[in-house]
Amino acid sequence: ENIPVEEVFKLLKCTKEGLTTAEGETRLSIFGHNKLEEKKDNKVLKFLGFMWNPLSWVMEAAAIMAIVLANGGGKPPDWPDFVGIVTLLLINSTISFIEENSAGNAAAALMAGLAPKTKVLRDGKWSEQEASILVPGDIISVKLGDIIPADARLLEGDPLKIDQAALTGESLPVTKNPGDSVFSGSTCKQGELDAIVIATGIHSFFGKAAHLVDNTNNVGHFQQVLTSIGNFCIFSIGIGMVIEIIVMYPIQHRNYRDGIDNLLVLLIGGIPIAMPTVLSVTMAIGSHRLSEQGAITKRMTAIEEMAGMDILCSDKTGTLTLNKLTVDKNLVEVFINDMDVDTLVLLAARASRVENQDAIDACIVGMLSDPKQAREGITELHFLPFNPVDKRTAITYTDSKGEWHRCSKGAPEEIIDLCGLTGGLRKKALSIIDGYANRGLRSLGVARQTIPEKTKESPGGPWEFVGLLPLFDPPRHDSAETIKRALELGISVKMITGDQLAIGKETGRRLGMGTDMYPSSALLGQCGDEDIAAIPIDELIEKADGFAGVFPEHKYEIVRRLQERKHICGMTGDGVNDAPALKKADIGIAVADSTDAARGASDIVLTEPGLSVIVSAVLTSRSIFQRMKNYTIYAVSITIRIVLGFMLVALIWKFDFSPFMVLVIAILNDGTIMTISKDRVRPSPKPDTWKLDEIFATGVVLGTYMAIVTVFFFWLVHDTEFFTRTFGVKPINDNEDALTTALYLQVSTVSQALIFVTRSRSWSFIELPGPLLLIAFILAQLVATLLAVYANWGFARIQGIGWEWAGAIWVFSIITYFPLDVLKFFIRYALTGDAWGDVVQSKQITIHFKASRHHLKPGPMMSLLQLSDLAQQKQPKKRADIERLRELHTHKGEVESVVKPKTIKAWFDPNARSI
Repeated sequence: ENIPVEEVFKLLKCTKEGLTTAEGETRLSIFGHNKLEEKKDNKVLKFLGFMWNPLSWVMEAAAIMAIVLANGGGKPPDWPDFVGIVTLLLINSTISFIEENSAGNAAAALMAGLAPKTKVLRDGKWSEQEASILVPGDIISVKLGDIIPADARLLEGDPLKIDQAALTGESLPVTKNPGDSVFSGSTCKQGELDAIVIATGIHSFFGKAAHLVDNTNNVGHFQQVLTSIGNFCIFSIGIGMVIEIIVMYPIQHRNYRDGIDNLLVLLIGGIPIAMPTVLSVTMAIGSHRLSEQGAITKRMTAIEEMAGMDILCSDKTGTLTLNKLTVDKNLVEVFINDMDVDTLVLLAARASRVENQDAIDACIVGMLSDPKQAREGITELHFLPFNPVDKRTAITYTDSKGEWHRCSKGAPEEIIDLCGLTGGLRKKALSIIDGYANRGLRSLGVARQTIPEKTKESPGGPWEFVGLLPLFDPPRHDSAETIKRALELGISVKMITGDQLAIGKETGRRLGMGTDMYPSSALLGQCGDEDIAAIPIDELIEKADGFAGVFPEHKYEIVRRLQERKHICGMTGDGVNDAPALKKADIGIAVADSTDAARGASDIVLTEPGLSVIVSAVLTSRSIFQRMKNYTIYAVSITIRIVLGFMLVALIWKFDFSPFMVLVIAILNDGTIMTISKDRVRPSPKPDTWKLDEIFATGVVLGTYMAIVTVFFFWLVHDTEFFTRTFGVKPINDNEDALTTALYLQVSTVSQALIFVTRSRSWSFIELPGPLLLIAFILAQLVATLLAVYANWGFARIQGIGWEWAGAIWVFSIITYFPLDVLKFFIRYALTGDAWGDVVQSKQITIHFKASRHHLKPGPMMSLLQLSDLAQQKQPKKRADIERLRELHTHKGEVESVVKPKTIKAWFDPNARSI
């Protein structure tokens, strides 16, 4: 700004007539587009990437075994298995690629619809263009309501009022005079002026924040968990193969080729090759559902992180609040005995502009039932606009009787001096102003006078002090309810604002989110309060309701420290000042109308105003995550079942099962399990994360049980006449192909039915699955049964066993299926000490969510007495929160907000049902 505007034109080699189209294109090739850089994936490499992971490596090794190592013992290479394995790999990779790519394209299309426009002077003509084509030297028009598209210097004209909340977090607009710089992302609130662009894209003010953003890379929880589960399955298969090799060759002296087939059975059947595909498809479909709710998912793995989010750090201005000043009528102070609040507001509105308003004028006039009332019944003779010297506005007007009057509004101290208040009245006014300030409210004084001389130049009669108006940036209408619902979901909400501490506390009070807030100096250990300074910074950040007066680096630090305390942290924001923290957070959420920098740094972009969509997104994310967790438990169970079951059958009875039929089982299982992405589930009532101990323990127990059942089944068929005596079927113990078919059907039936156990929290036959999953299961079972009844495939070593045997195997499978639910409850009780708590909680949370979606008032989720008793038993360190809850309950008659202790289980209606 030290360089005169005339010099800027010389440096940029342009004139006030603007650039030509050709010159603009030339500069565009030099400076690049006026937007943040986006990384683009190579689609071929992306597709191949779905076949380049540890699980795929195992399947690829199995394919190589089928044609290389299996080429022995006088038999040809196992081409059917090779083709089947490669086909399965390609199918899984193709589905993953298509779903993820379509989800990415949908998000990109929605983001493109948010691209800003601007009015630019090119070839001597004004036209509306996309802001991305702007280059240094362009002349742009800035008027009321415009978002500044690039860094620019203002040209000749009247001053502008610029809202820089997106850059600094400040609520009130600042005055920008000709020659001053304006920055991309800020908004014009008053005036109209031309400007010359001086910086675009990554070279603009946004670029400074983008540098910090680009240096913030996180490895998602999803990839870590996927690797852990894959490693567990691979390790289990490895152990099984080592045992088989040791027993089959040195001890049992089995045929080489038969041994290879048994190893292939473990490799093909044990590896959950569909896991990356199922999880990717589930997240892709979930991403589409979120976009329908107004939340564009830029990074799909953010869905599972949102499901586990337990702390939400929210910017105040424009996020929790409207970024729009208003007057709290309940706190208005009138100093004239025979005047009411409405008359005071009317006088203030008369002293305001009705066109080309600044933020305060718009606020005051907006208080009227009809803005026309500001000039109704009067004739405006002269208006004194606000200026930094007088710090007030004034209007001279005549009423319907022809009497002359003057009204003024402005900084309260200036109005007090204007009226010459002394003594008790002055003390009263200053006391009220101090009271407003302590609550974070700005003050506006109002005065009036008569003009006996009836001339505009006349100083008029004595000024009369009329009253004081408290100004504040009000919370959004849905913010309080959103925070309340977030707390009920186990998410602690913290306000992170650049405004003053008093303003932050007042906003927190109005939202019911608590007033335990601290200045940014407390983050550096420089707080003057000894009590605050004595608290460790990490603990302070964890327990505080919010922080005020923070800068971008403070927000970044808050998120970092919360993550170090093992919290999954979300951050909402709308401005460039939020971008670094948005990128660092586990889930960065850019609210509606946010800047390009905020969108670029975020994981989720909201297209609907306010924060209520976040609660819907959280519940949707938890449903999506529940589907993924259900599948991973299923995958681990199947791995243990296949490895242990077929290994024992192969070693005890020296029975060689067909690798191709294991491949058939895998294909049918995968086809069924793909539909889990649209399954009907209940979202968790609290933050849900990957609990690997629960996944592995449940998988091992259920898998072991099913393996034992398979071994028991084979013993009954091979060594006894149980099925012949019980069901009257022909014995098949001396027919290896028929034994393979019977074993295939028993394994296939229960393997696919297992998903109904892992997908449900209560009895699997009570929690109905989604129709798509049910149809897929029925079709897969029909195919499996028809194969067992009719197929005579010599290359796969199977022979049809008829409907009698198929019916007998189905009865056996149904009987042995029911204990799986009991085992599930036993495992949950062993791990958590509570087998049913989450079941009733998830029912209530679903009802609560559906009621709030339809604007119904849900019933109380827990009595105060129950919450207090449980807190004293289980959460002594949370007693301060309970005391605050008790106080709120006493004063308001109901619980409106409290940070719910995580281990406290609410008392829910067990009869509640979900849809």
